[in-house]
Amino acid sequence: MRQEASPRAVLAARKQFFQLGLQDRPLAALVPEPILRSWKRCAERGLDSAALPRLEPLTAHELSAITERHERLRRLCRPEIESLYADAMQTGCVVILTDAEGLILDALGNADFAARAAQVALRPGVLWGESTTGTNAVGTALVEGRPIAVHGGEHYYDPHAILSCSAAPILDPYGHTVGALDMSGPAAVDHRHALGLVRLAVEQIEHRFFDEDFSGRRVLRLQADRALLGTSREGVLVFEDERLVAANRAGLGLVGADWSALGEKRAGDLLERLPGTDGETQALRGRGGGPLYGRFEGSGARLPSGPKLRPARREEGPLLGPEERAALARAVRMVAADVPVLIRGETGTGKELAAREIHRLSARGGGAFVAVNCAAIPETLIESELFGYEDGAFTGARRQGRRGLLREADGGVLFLDEIGDMPLALQSRLLRVLQEREVAPLGGGRPVKVDFALLCATHRDLRLLVEAGSFRQDLYFRIAHYTVELPPLRRLADRAEIVRALWARLVEDKRLTLSDACEARLAAYDWPGNFRQLAGTLRALAALADPFRPVGEDMLPPEVLAVPTGTAPVGTLDALTVEAMRQAVESCGGNVSQAARRLGINRSTLYRRLFHA
Repeated sequence: MRQEASPRAVLAARKQFFQLGLQDRPLAALVPEPILRSWKRCAERGLDSAALPRLEPLTAHELSAITERHERLRRLCRPEIESLYADAMQTGCVVILTDAEGLILDALGNADFAARAAQVALRPGVLWGESTTGTNAVGTALVEGRPIAVHGGEHYYDPHAILSCSAAPILDPYGHTVGALDMSGPAAVDHRHALGLVRLAVEQIEHRFFDEDFSGRRVLRLQADRALLGTSREGVLVFEDERLVAANRAGLGLVGADWSALGEKRAGDLLERLPGTDGETQALRGRGGGPLYGRFEGSGARLPSGPKLRPARREEGPLLGPEERAALARAVRMVAADVPVLIRGETGTGKELAAREIHRLSARGGGAFVAVNCAAIPETLIESELFGYEDGAFTGARRQGRRGLLREADGGVLFLDEIGDMPLALQSRLLRVLQEREVAPLGGGRPVKVDFALLCATHRDLRLLVEAGSFRQDLYFRIAHYTVELPPLRRLADRAEIVRALWARLVEDKRLTLSDACEARLAAYDWPGNFRQLAGTLRALAALADPFRPVGEDMLPPEVLAVPTGTAPVGTLDALTVEAMRQAVESCGGNVSQAARRLGINRSTLYRRLFHA
C-alpha cells in the first residue's frame, strides 16, 4: 500500500503542474505516478481544474432504467456494500457502487457527509468517469485497471479537494470490467484502511460471480495454501472441453497466465498435474514447478460458497439472548395470525437478521423474503420499486414493465426496513395496499391481489414522528400491533463473550485468532454502530491477520484503542442524553410536550435530538 503524499507535497505538485505547466517525472516524487498520469490525461482533454465540472445527473426514470440493467451486479455487491456501510457510518464516509463507465448506481453511508458530497455531485445518477470528472478514485481506477486512492488535492478539480476516495474496479469471470466499488469521505479524516477494505470487498464480490452460470463446465479451485481453498482468496479456473473459458485474477496469477489465456489455453497448458474428477483436494504442480493444491468441482456442479469471511447479511447481527428469542417466537405467532410486527433498535443492532429469523421460523418460510430499505432507495425511485409499473409508464421504463417488490413478496414476507424514512405520499399508498390487499402498478394497470406478511423496522421513535406530522398516525397503528425491541450492544453484559462468539461466526479459518489484549480492548469499547460496526471491525482484523499469530492491539482502530481496558462504558454522553429523552417520553405516555416540560427543555429541541439519534 502506497504512502499518502503529504498535503504540502500535493500543494507543491499542483503549483508546478497547474500554474507553471511542468509535467515532467520529478513531480512523481511529490505525488504517485498514477495520479500524475491522470492529471496529464485530464489536461490533454482541456479540463479546467479551477472550475466545478458541469455534470448533468440522470433523471429519476433514466436512473431507474440503468439500475434495472445492472440489477445482477447490485445483488452480487449488496452483502459487501452493507458490510462496508458500518465502517462508513462511523468514519463519515459513503460507500459507492458504479457501472463500468463510472456512473453511480448506489450510495449508502453517513447522511451528513452524503449531503456535503451531493454538493459536488457525488450521488446516484452522476457520471464520475475520469473524462468528465477529472482525477478521482472511481474514474482513475477504471482507467488504470487497478485499486487506487485519491486524497484531497490529488483530485484534478479544486472543489473535489474535500474528498478522500478509495476505489477498485470489479471484474467478471471473463476479465471484463463491470463496475467499481468506492469509499469516499472527508479529506480531513484519516481513512488509511479504506483502500484495503475496498480491495477485500471486491475480492469477495468477484469470487461470488462463480456461484452461478457455470453448470455443465468443470470448475477448478486452487491455491498455494491448502487452507485458503473455499475462501475468497482461492483461485478459480473454469474449463469447457478442457479449454479455459473463465477465471478470476487469483487463479490466473497462480498459473502464470493473464486474461488472454481465455479461449486459448487448455488445462494441460497451465498445469503439469491435474486433480482427479472425484472432487477430492490433491497436490498439483504448476508449469513453473511451484506446488499447488486444488480440486475439480465436476461437470454441472455448482461452486459451494464457503469463504473464510462468511456473507455479511447472513452472519452479522446480534447474538440473541433469552428475552429477544422469546420476543421473536411471539413474533412468529403474530405472523401466523396475519398481525404486522415492528422491530425497533438502533442502527446496527441486527433488525434485518431478526426479520429473516422470523421469516425462517414462520409458516411463510418457504416463500420469498423481500427486504426494502426505505432509507437507501432514492425518493424518486421508491414508488416504482415498490409498486411496479406497466409498459410505457414513463420514459426509460422497461418494455415489459416491472412487477414491483410488493408483488414479489406475494406468498412470503415483506420487510420494510427504516420505514420511518418512507415519504408521506407513499405512506398513503402503502396503507391502501395493507387495507385492500391489492397493488395498482404505475401507468394505470389493473389492481393485483397480493398476500404477504408484513414486518417493519426502524431506529426512530415512530410515535414522535407521528406527533411531528412526518408519519401517518393511521399507518403507525396499522403496522405497530406488536413490537420487538433489540437492545444496543453497549447494554449487553458479557461483551467479551460476544466478541469471541461473533469472531467464530464470521471467521472460518481457525488459525486466525484474537489476542487476549485485543479481545479486552474490543470488549471495553461501547460500539455506537452496534453489531454491524463490531462485525465490520472483526472482518477487517481477519483480513489483516496472519495464521497462528494472534491479532494484536496494534491492528485496532484508533477509536477502540482510545478506551482504556478494564472499563465498560455504558454509552457516550450524547447517547445517554438521547436515552434519557426517550425514557421521559415513554414515562409520559408518548406526550412530547409533557416530557419536554419535565426535562426542562424546549419541545423543538426534544424533537430534533430524537429524530437524529
